[in-house]
Amino acid sequence: MRIISPLIFCCCFLSSIHPAQAQTCNAYMVASTPDSQLTDNGDGTITDTVTGLSWKKCMEGVTGNLCDTGAAASFTWRAALQRPGVVNGGGGFAGYTDWRLPNIKELTSIVEEKCSGPAINLTRFPNTLSSDVWSGSPYADYSDYAWYVNFNYGNSFNYNRNSDFQVRLVRGGQ
Repeated sequence: MRIISPLIFCCCFLSSIHPAQAQTCNAYMVASTPDSQLTDNGDGTITDTVTGLSWKKCMEGVTGNLCDTGAAASFTWRAALQRPGVVNGGGGFAGYTDWRLPNIKELTSIVEEKCSGPAINLTRFPNTLSSDVWSGSPYADYSDYAWYVNFNYGNSFNYNRNSDFQVRLVRGGQ
């Protein structure tokens, strides 16, 4: 009979509940979204000093300084478009009531091009999964499609608006 130490069991059990991020970054590339470009405002928001956009640090449904409380919520595109109204109408977030769904250009601006799995700056956007995130941009060729970013590799695609993807809100710009 093999005896497993409680410490080993606990570590293995907890790592299966919260697996470590599997982000891979190319050390030979310059970061496209370095820490110095993304300012943590200390209120759950991140400001991109290049674009002037302020982002919610956590995906919708997730809270905490390390974005480690709750679970990222999924929305159809129509529900994603309505999410800013829910946030703004409920008193806003971090003192602001002008949150919105980013357009596809804005959303791709936070892709970290030297990394994958996820393709985002995990120092500024912690605990972000390699997920699909809606933009507010409709796809012109098909009325039932919209643009999103796959944050596993940072590519943008269009897909059926009835699909369930995650949401990260932004303010400023435009």
